[in-house]
Amino acid sequence: MKVSVGNKVVLIGAGDVGVAYAYALVNQGTCDHLAIIDIDERKLEGNVMDLNHGVVWSHSRTKVTKGSYEDCNDAAMVVICAGAAQKPGETRLQLVDKNMKIMKSIVDQVMASGFDGIFLVASNPVDILSYAVWKYSGLPSHRVLGSGTVLDSARFRYMLGEMYEVAPTSVHAYIIGEHGDTELPVLSSATIAGVSMRKQLEKDPTLESRLEKVFEETRDAAYAIIDAKGSTSYGIGMGLARITRAILHNQDVALPVSCLLNGEYGESNIYIGTPAIIHRKGVRRAVELELTDHEKERFRHSAATLRAIQEQFFPAE
Repeated sequence: MKVSVGNKVVLIGAGDVGVAYAYALVNQGTCDHLAIIDIDERKLEGNVMDLNHGVVWSHSRTKVTKGSYEDCNDAAMVVICAGAAQKPGETRLQLVDKNMKIMKSIVDQVMASGFDGIFLVASNPVDILSYAVWKYSGLPSHRVLGSGTVLDSARFRYMLGEMYEVAPTSVHAYIIGEHGDTELPVLSSATIAGVSMRKQLEKDPTLESRLEKVFEETRDAAYAIIDAKGSTSYGIGMGLARITRAILHNQDVALPVSCLLNGEYGESNIYIGTPAIIHRKGVRRAVELELTDHEKERFRHSAATLRAIQEQFFPAE
């Protein structure tokens, strides 16, 4: 794998999500060089200037530039935030027709540059489009991953923290499956300040319905945010920055991303949200959580929903 001099990231798509991600990267000093590509070049010029003016307050001297596809040649990562945005009342899966063509065009241009790094996909529906980027790029699957359920899991941890009056960093719980309406919470392995959620559920039968309500608020949060302000941006921008830091800093941490399954959970040849160990070469391995029978059934349903859409574009071999 060719590695750039330093940690160069190329961001494609400077809409609300892309700019929030860029802002988080600069604030955290995660990369040495951030090159941004967007079709609205005038607005992009303004964003690049604005971001550079904040570098003085950052942790490091990140270089922010207006980029081109040639920048991908020596990039460590290409992060795709481009595509049609989710509209009020629209599901993520309904975006697939619009964004599949956009993704093909982007990947073709990136690969033509000689890019040999890691793709991180944030465009929706992220699971389907991550699979598409893997197929279109021809790269090994461990070097193509999507944001998956990193935002859903963060939302769930935050809401559980509010419920239990504890910092969300002391809540360990995953949302897995589709980044969308069929996702599911894994309560069986969740802990609150080190206390097993499974044991709490055994002690208090009424807890399950309360937790299911918290999950439903988590699952539907995007609809509420989009209805209120037009898009989700800050949470996913920070989530993407966290994944980027895990890759560039070779952290070997577990994060709930969209990656290719190879037998985990009884599924193969599908990108879907699950914890995975992330390091400098991308995905070291997917982590298969121990699920209850009910959780297994929900996960199978989520995978089947994605597979039905995926096979419209990539028929099963």
